[in-house]
Order: sequence, then structure tokens, then C-alpha cells
Amino acid sequence: MGLSLSRILAVLTKEFRQLRRDRLTFAMILGIPIMQLLLFGYAINTDPKHLPTAVLVQDQGDLSRSVIAALQNSQYFDVVQTVRTPAELDRLFEHGSVLFAVTIPGDFTRKVVRGDNPQILVEADASDPTATASGVAALAAIPSYALVHDLQGPLAGRAAVTAPFELVVQRRYNPESITAYNIVPGLLGTILSLTLVIMTALGMTRESERGTMETLLATPLRPLEVMIGKLTPYVLIGVFQATVIISMAHLLFGVPLAGGWGALILGLFLFILGSLSLGFLVSTVARNQLQAMQMAFFYFLPSILLSGFLFPFRGMPVWAQWIGTLVPVTHMLRVVRGAMLKGVGIEGSLQSLGALAIFMVAVAALAVRQYRTTLD
Repeated sequence: MGLSLSRILAVLTKEFRQLRRDRLTFAMILGIPIMQLLLFGYAINTDPKHLPTAVLVQDQGDLSRSVIAALQNSQYFDVVQTVRTPAELDRLFEHGSVLFAVTIPGDFTRKVVRGDNPQILVEADASDPTATASGVAALAAIPSYALVHDLQGPLAGRAAVTAPFELVVQRRYNPESITAYNIVPGLLGTILSLTLVIMTALGMTRESERGTMETLLATPLRPLEVMIGKLTPYVLIGVFQATVIISMAHLLFGVPLAGGWGALILGLFLFILGSLSLGFLVSTVARNQLQAMQMAFFYFLPSILLSGFLFPFRGMPVWAQWIGTLVPVTHMLRVVRGAMLKGVGIEGSLQSLGALAIFMVAVAALAVRQYRTTLD
């Protein structure tokens, strides 16, 4: 065949040397599989427990306390807030502070003693039906054992035949638990994150490879001026993409537009600028388009897995939630879902909007500094 082992070994040695010199690509080869293994092995959980719950107890008797204890003992509910009015429950739901709210009526104890089978209202934030599905399913068994130790002696007959009370579940914002109501708005954050970061990173890196950047180096342009001029067209592209996604979400999938346009528009503006700044930063580090694509994917992987887009955010361990909080897609999803499904305005989204603003300013400043360093 005319094959030479020495020539093959020479080419093989050359490839290994090239891999060793390209440390960024070599790091991606090792880093991406390790990240996937850790995230899917430790962080992803499709059966979330210890879900934040608020309670409105209008009956201060022992039976009410037993019901609350039974909810917490199920491990699906963690009582984090005790409120006094339904309006407080509404605010907690709008801000995303709780996923469940339990309201025990004032005549609960009296009706249980009389055998009138009272009802307890349990409200679930169904804007993410996957996150609350396990908790809703766990509610079915609670009435049968919650008051076993309380209904003794003359009251033992109250639980002998049927459950002494009933849990009525009300799914808010998405009563039919339609998955599209959660996934489709979430696509706004993930699609913009993927396309804008990659387009900007590849566009800037392409200019470096073709030598066009040398022309910019010979001009009196300042780094910030170059950045603004380069990113403005992509801002318009991002706005166009967002408009198309929101329109199709409403027209094709029936996703409600509950309001909150101020928060939605401001959140989109901050997120688009932050994503473009990140792409610009990637282009200043990457030496070619392949490296730019690899770095963009390295950012996109935790964005889609830890943001609550595909898997329940509350189901992840605490350390994964902390990492997810640092991902801008997480806050963008909260703004979008809050605005479209709940009608949450700027005041109710201040925390997420603030996080997006901090990310945008920090990444833009770092990109300008890195670009200036590259020029030097």
C-alpha cells in the first residue's frame, strides 16, 4: 500500500503538538464533558422537593398546626412565609417568592369537630407546571393522615370513613398546566442568548482572521466607539427576534399577554446588550472562529440547564441555584414569564432587572478593557 509508519507517526506527533499549543480547545475538550456530567448527575432533579410555601392561617387551633406540620413533613413543602391577608399572598406569587400558598379558613376546627368536611385552599404557581406537579400530587395523601393523632377518643369516628377535610387545589396563571405556556416564553431568553452571543463573537473574530481589524487599528476610533458601532446592528436583530418570538407565542400557542410591558421591554433591552457585550468579550479572547464557537457553547450549556428553562429551578441543590442565579438567562426567564403570564411590572421585577443591569455593565466594561488590551 505504500504506507510509512514513520510518516504516520510524524503527522500524529504534529497533531498532538498542535493540540497542546491550542490550550483553549484542549480545555473545552475536557471541560464540556465534565460540566455535563456534574450538572446532569448532581444539579438536575425532575422531582423537586422543599418548595417554598406561604400560609394564611385564619384558625389558630391545634388542628390547623397539625395540617401545616403534615405539609412540611411530606418534604415537598417548606413554609417560608406566614401572611395575614390574601393580598400578601398575591404579592409573593407575583415576585416568585413562593410556589404554593395554603389558606386555612377561620372555622376549620369547628367544622372538623362537627364532621362537616371543611375545605383548605392550596394555590399553586402553575406558570412552571413541572416544578409544582410533584407537590400537587403529594397533596392527595395529606388529608388521610394529617389529623390522625388529633382525632382521638370521641373524635375518632371523624376520620374512620372519610378524610376529615379536603384540600382544594387552584392552579394560578396556567390552570390547565399547558407546558407551552412555560417553554415558549422561555425560548425568548435562550434563543436570544444563543444567537446574539454567537453572532457577535463570530463576526468580530472573522474580522481578525481576515485582517479587517488591522484597518480599525489604524483609525483613531476608541474601543467604546468600535463596540457601539459593531453591536448596534445586532441590537436591532435582537429586537426583531424578540418581536417574532412573542408574536408567534401568542398567535400560534395561545400564550397569554397579561401585561407587564414595561418590565418586558426593559428586560429585553438589558439582556440584549448584555448578551452582545459577552459576545464581544469572547471575540477579544478567542483567536479564531472555532474557539469563539466553543466558548459560546461553554456559556450556553449552563444557561439552558441551570436557568430553569428545561428543569425546575427549585429542584436543584442550593449550590446549583446559586450558580444559576449568576446566569443572566435565569433572570430573563423570570422577567418574561412574570410579564406574560402574571402581568408583573417593573416594580415586581426589580430584582431580576437589577441583576441584568449589573451583568450588562460588568461585561461591557470588561469587554472594552480587554479590547483596549488587545489593541496594545
